[in-house]
Amino acid sequence: MVNSISELELSNDRSNEEISQVALLQLSDDAAHREKSLAVAPEKAGYPDPVYVMAANIFQGIRKEKSPEKAIIKYGNEPLRFSLQSEDETFRRLSYELAFSTLKYQDILETILIDSYLFPSTTIPHHLNSLIIVMLYDFQDRKFQTRVLPDNEESISEVQEVEDLLNSFKTKLAAALARCRIKHDALSIYQILPESLRKQELRASTLPLYAWINTYKISPEEVYSNLKKKGYNQVTSILHVDDKVFAVDQHCYDVLIFPSRFKKDLINTDLFKDYKVIFQDKSRSLAVHSVKALLNMEDDILMVNTGSWYTVAHMSVLTSNNTSKIFVCGVQSQANNLDLKNLFTKMGCKNIEILGETFVNIESKDPRLQKVKVILLLPRCSGAGISNPVEFILNEHEDTDLLKDLSQGGTSEDKLQVLTQQQYELLTHAMKFAKAQAIVYCTCSTYPEENEAVVKKALEFQDHGVKVQPYRLSPPVLPLCSLKEIQLCTDKFFRVEPSELTNGCFLSVLTRERDPSEAVSVKDVLARAAAKGLLEGIELGKSSKREKKRKKSKTSLPKALAGDNYSIQLKIAEFLSQENKPLTVKSFLPQKTVAQDLASSPQVRKPSKPSSWPCRRWDRQAQLGRPRRESKVIALKPVEIVLPPVTLPFSGSPGFRAQMPAPHVFCRWTGSKSFQMASNQTSVNHF
Repeated sequence: MVNSISELELSNDRSNEEISQVALLQLSDDAAHREKSLAVAPEKAGYPDPVYVMAANIFQGIRKEKSPEKAIIKYGNEPLRFSLQSEDETFRRLSYELAFSTLKYQDILETILIDSYLFPSTTIPHHLNSLIIVMLYDFQDRKFQTRVLPDNEESISEVQEVEDLLNSFKTKLAAALARCRIKHDALSIYQILPESLRKQELRASTLPLYAWINTYKISPEEVYSNLKKKGYNQVTSILHVDDKVFAVDQHCYDVLIFPSRFKKDLINTDLFKDYKVIFQDKSRSLAVHSVKALLNMEDDILMVNTGSWYTVAHMSVLTSNNTSKIFVCGVQSQANNLDLKNLFTKMGCKNIEILGETFVNIESKDPRLQKVKVILLLPRCSGAGISNPVEFILNEHEDTDLLKDLSQGGTSEDKLQVLTQQQYELLTHAMKFAKAQAIVYCTCSTYPEENEAVVKKALEFQDHGVKVQPYRLSPPVLPLCSLKEIQLCTDKFFRVEPSELTNGCFLSVLTRERDPSEAVSVKDVLARAAAKGLLEGIELGKSSKREKKRKKSKTSLPKALAGDNYSIQLKIAEFLSQENKPLTVKSFLPQKTVAQDLASSPQVRKPSKPSSWPCRRWDRQAQLGRPRRESKVIALKPVEIVLPPVTLPFSGSPGFRAQMPAPHVFCRWTGSKSFQMASNQTSVNHF
């Protein structure tokens, strides 16, 4: 007995000596550790009791399992109970952050508990072990300082019991921590983490906040004005800026960027309380903007695996000028259905329809989805590109298992195979919808197995037996990318690497190859042009009476309008030249413009005597009715595109202008890549 006491005293003396030695080394965290979010341990003062309990329950569900023969610390399966009134948004965020931090250091914390003889000497119930390890992380993060509780805070008995236990082992715990640091030659336990996790924490400490503007309720200009009144200044970049500033995202015009340290200040403003501005990860905004750029005026959208309903609301806002309907898969509970409808009503969204079935259980011929032209896939992924997984899980309602994988710095091979198989099945099922013309596939992963490999495999093995055009990769959508980004994107995939400014993101756009026999609607062409930003300030909805009057009119517009309309015509002409659809165009462009276009086109055979062209409209109609011959020459339906009439002041000589007729040009395509003028189908009339 005396020997045991002497050994214990010697052990305590050695522990105190080690603590003193470590103290002389100034065991402060390095710069990255000091820059960790203040929400993890606000002012190092500890957390309210309900946060510990909630964090312990979260940790219980995501902790790393060890084999029974090696596990000295046994965790129970019974969760701790606590007041539901304390489960507000702030407590949930703090609890997830505390549980995730504990999970990253689980091995180190368990070693400290065993080395300090707290285990297995105590007889505390197993179901409190999760609470012990969670509170130990916070205890060492506070440098083993006593927690100070507000006088009006209600305490929880289990938390008080564990806190008294840790305080009684305070010296031994500190000594065990010092020995652990010396063993790993580290000034802090942060430096013991793998390099991938240290980089993730560093990025998370600087990651800004992204928020999109709900234009159902407020205009961007009103948001800017409101923020400036609250002391926020608009800048081009918020990087390394500590003041109250905001910037507009370079890819999404309706997305704002804020320094993360001002979230508490922003979230209490009316802009965020009234759903006028919504916090969300940028990757989701990139996805919905990609869908928007592919839509025609009356196209429906099918959204699959959208974790956050804010993503659905953002899609609704972007299609507010269309007659599109948004279908959403995966709402199983009727209660959730009602909650979502209430949320969408508050946000002003009206064109959303929730489907109870999962995506793979929906038939491609479902009558509800026959107008769906674009499918947005946001499959569950490893989240390897996420720097701040807690924010992502809370905002996107992702599975907490994501924390387990990210706490280890990566996803296991077995789980990665399961994820890639699920992603492949979703993508191939989306390809079965014959009416759909485009698929947007988006993940937050940096693994090629979940991104390029899945897309390429699905394209390679797509069903060519269906009587529809196959899918192919499309380049990045123009409104999202700068010219430099498009040139660098040689493989047609859009990637955003994890950085101090954004989480990682992968985006792929698949579109069907154009059917050469497909007729093109003027409204659809102009809608795509508007989505690509080519028709700014132009109203697409024209009355049919006005169009008929303009077709019958023989007069020209005043010259005062010619300059503006001419620039509009050039924009439309430029867009149409980039479209691969076969078009037969009846143009009301100015005489000089049409003639110059015909003369400059290398694909059009220029006639030597335009005035001698015969006007044989009946012959053209007769030939269009003839059957195809072995699919070698495809006769397509001509479609008239009526553009606003323009009178352009000419700089050339009057004599030259007098000789120029106003042609009506009809083009016949004889292949998918080239065409020639059909002289027997071309007519030139004066108007």
